[in-house]
Amino acid sequence: MSIQVNDIIPEATLHYVPFDPNEDITACPRPIPYKLHEQLKGKKAIIFAIPGPFTPTCSETHVPGYLNAYEALKAKGVNEVICISVVDGFIMNAFAKAYKAGNKVIMAGDGSAEFSKALGLTQDLTKAGMGIRSKRFAIIVDDLVVKYVGVEEGPGVNASGVDAVLAKL
Repeated sequence: MSIQVNDIIPEATLHYVPFDPNEDITACPRPIPYKLHEQLKGKKAIIFAIPGPFTPTCSETHVPGYLNAYEALKAKGVNEVICISVVDGFIMNAFAKAYKAGNKVIMAGDGSAEFSKALGLTQDLTKAGMGIRSKRFAIIVDDLVVKYVGVEEGPGVNASGVDAVLAKL
């Protein structure tokens, strides 16, 4: 069963490296916990998932869309934009640096797919050499309550893209 509109987002801990504009790009800081219920209580957030950092659709379309629309999302009252992937926080930190996410998008690892599994939004990409990953999706959360769920059922970025999310805000 997948997460539905009006559900409470599952309590989960992701891992990320907070943006530090003075950090050396080659630094490898340790990721810290990002506890969703603590961080998103009373806030409006977008959580979008990519099957794999540095993969074509994620790198060329999905993530750049959210980075480019940062101001439009803020103008609609969004407090946090979080990109997750079923990888560790170190990889998501490298991805954030490569795409100059800065403080626009929190790049967080769902290393063991616990959050993605709790949402009911995993897929088996073992045949592609990637193992269990999240589906490509986007969720609008307002004070921990799910207001929109857009899950891609095929290739490409439509229901989980920033244009679909902006239309639902």
